[in-house]
Amino acid sequence: MKNAFILALDQGTTSSRAIVFDRQGMARGVGQREFQQHYPQPGWVEHDANDIWQSQLEVARIALRNAGATAADIAAIGITNQRETTVIWDRATGRPLARALVWQDRRTAPFCDELRAQGHDRLLQARTGLVLDAYFSGTKLAWLLDNVPGARAAAERGELAFGTIDTWLVWHLTGGAVHSTDPSNASRTLLFDIHTQDWSDEILALLNIPRSVLPSVAPSSAEIGRTLPEWFGGPIPIAGVAGDQQAATFGQACFEPGMAKNTYGTGCFMLMNVGNQPVASHNNLLSTIGWSLPSTGARTGQPIAAGQPTYMLEGGVFMAGAAVQWLRDGLGIIQRSDQVEALAASVPDTEDIFLVPAFAGLGAPDWDPYARGTLVGLTRGTTRAHIARATLEAIALQSAELMTCMKADSGIELSELRVDGGAARNDLLMQMQADLLGVAVVRPRVSESTARGAAGLAGLAVGFWSGQDEFASQWAAERRFEPQWSTDQRTARLARWRQAVEHAKGWAQPDDA
Repeated sequence: MKNAFILALDQGTTSSRAIVFDRQGMARGVGQREFQQHYPQPGWVEHDANDIWQSQLEVARIALRNAGATAADIAAIGITNQRETTVIWDRATGRPLARALVWQDRRTAPFCDELRAQGHDRLLQARTGLVLDAYFSGTKLAWLLDNVPGARAAAERGELAFGTIDTWLVWHLTGGAVHSTDPSNASRTLLFDIHTQDWSDEILALLNIPRSVLPSVAPSSAEIGRTLPEWFGGPIPIAGVAGDQQAATFGQACFEPGMAKNTYGTGCFMLMNVGNQPVASHNNLLSTIGWSLPSTGARTGQPIAAGQPTYMLEGGVFMAGAAVQWLRDGLGIIQRSDQVEALAASVPDTEDIFLVPAFAGLGAPDWDPYARGTLVGLTRGTTRAHIARATLEAIALQSAELMTCMKADSGIELSELRVDGGAARNDLLMQMQADLLGVAVVRPRVSESTARGAAGLAGLAVGFWSGQDEFASQWAAERRFEPQWSTDQRTARLARWRQAVEHAKGWAQPDDA
């Protein structure tokens, strides 16, 4: 079975997963483990980076064992990761200086307000394609350098390394030999110029970040190093890296401009392929890099400059599956997340109840870190079933707003939306989404789009698949959800939702964010 499989490492916000894929794109072995979340203050979210590394290594070994595979059977490793989460570590020891600041962490919102008040938001958006927000890594890195004792002095001496989770994993997999990221992850840091595909010295100076802490940037599909033999019993090429949402878009084979996917996970992330040139958003969406595929040199094992990028428009919903978890853990109205569909389906509608799940602020198109969760329209007739249905509808409503913005920015009419993620298995939610979008929602046969995308990028780099056409041909639909609502129904519901959102905005005080 030599080189018969690709190993995908899928490092997420709440769990680490690993999947072994065969040449037909089917999963042959899986491992998964949750790890601890840390909430030291309201609005602060942290991970122990060592927990992430150890859990990812463990599940990779489990996946190999479940597939009956050894290191010699793996053609390459592809890595996909929770984006924006920020780690700094000592180059000599590999030990993190502090817990990782998770993408959900809001502690730098006041700093972002200062930068915005000084007029820097326009520069940042022009260079990076991103809206100035605490969501991204740049202000998190600046905070760590300023607040972890000794960090800034060590960074100035060249002793520290910064990375998002992909970089952290590659560093440890290669025994510290490779300090690298890819354009999809780099483009989420608020430090990377998506036009020149290089770190922006202008932004680094603005945020007072020394360039020496930053990783090199290699293509998303290229061999960048090999794992230490001790991890898996033999060295394995690392040949694919992409942030989770870009990897899912690749896994859904959204290779042509206008194709789009939505991932329903902890958050909800919609990406549309806009081609080889970035599209500036006038609706507070993000212009970001999906992936880069080098035209030559991908199999040399040598460092390669980032190739021609494919650009995306992206909108993010911070609370999707996490809102369902709140029903379970916060309110206790369901015992398991998969019970929400039956409960929500037990009533025909929400009776004009709306949940705005702004528990960590609002993402696109509002970008309000001071918004907070709001439940409006309650009457004495309200039941837990209505609240459950309003929670599912909130996920679909937020996503429908994102697509409206994407169409306005790109000028492209969507023909269908490809979906993945845990909540995409919820048939009621998918039908709500089709009704609110007015286009078909398509769920693939292989639901592991994120890991599949990482596997695809790695496999293309080492010739495991002949090209994107062969990889795309393995994508197949499992079910299509066709819209059943009229245009008037959709318009009225979205307008009512917008009223509810306005009630949620600006609730928290700046010191609380």
